[in-house]
Amino acid sequence: MVDKAKRQQAWAEAKKKYRLSAATVEKAMKLGLNPKKLGSLVNHKQEPWKEPLPDFIDTSYKKRFNVKKE
Repeated sequence: MVDKAKRQQAWAEAKKKYRLSAATVEKAMKLGLNPKKLGSLVNHKQEPWKEPLPDFIDTSYKKRFNVKKE
């Protein structure tokens, strides 16, 4: 099992690399996303059908936890 400090460090690096807010990182953690695999979810210019990463995490969180739109 990965210890808590390494997991927190991985999320801190992902937050900086993908320019995520603290709230978005918290949602991603609750969804059980792997911070090392977020690169595959990032919207690249060659993939215009993908949502931007913060929007994707927010949409997934709302669907999973049945959060109503504000």
